[in-house]
Amino acid sequence: MAKYGEKAKERVGAALHEEKRGILKSGRSGKTVTSRKQAIAIGLSEARKEGGKVPKPTGASRSSGPRSGGRGSTSHE
Repeated sequence: MAKYGEKAKERVGAALHEEKRGILKSGRSGKTVTSRKQAIAIGLSEARKEGGKVPKPTGASRSSGPRSGGRGSTSHE
């Protein structure tokens, strides 16, 4: 079964094309996008908004608060 739908393929292709031409802008700041990874992320986000078949975002953008563990308040005597 395909992970991404046809709409996702179209939007990512269009975003990469715009990035290559230097006309793709990022969301809030409006700065020109220079990274291929960022262009792909924008394309997937647009496809998601249009209701395309795209998996949920994972990674740093979905981190959930501080992690417990590591060098915390444990006492070693």
